[in-house]
Amino acid sequence: MIISKFLDAVQAEQLNGVWRLLSPLRYQSALLRAIIEVPAGFVTDFSSVPRIPFVYLLVGNTAHAAAVLHDYLYQFHLPGIDRALADSVFYEAMVAHGEPQWRAWTIWSGVRLAGGAAWQSGPERLQVLGGQRDPETGASSSSVRT
Repeated sequence: MIISKFLDAVQAEQLNGVWRLLSPLRYQSALLRAIIEVPAGFVTDFSSVPRIPFVYLLVGNTAHAAAVLHDYLYQFHLPGIDRALADSVFYEAMVAHGEPQWRAWTIWSGVRLAGGAAWQSGPERLQVLGGQRDPETGASSSSVRT
């Protein structure tokens, strides 16, 4: 039985409004039955929560590790992982990391409702600083292990 959990803590530095991972972030997913590795150097904004006061108060500045994973899935479009599955893994990761289910569901609902454009533009926004990518898929060589 695979237990969903992060195998590493987020270690990142801020660079002009975005964050760059200083070390890989690995997540073990029961849903995928695999480990996803976000490479060091990956650039993320953590999460794109609208700065509407009430909304940001409820869900802003939360679920950073899950947001990094979600950004990675949206930008790399790994084989066999479509948008719906990426969003489901995001929800799974939030709950596994300790976010209350109501907050995870609220954030998940937001990405399901409004994440289509981000999914479509994901590969164009991809940034890995100092990381290595597979020339065919764009993914790091150890991005998903079963």
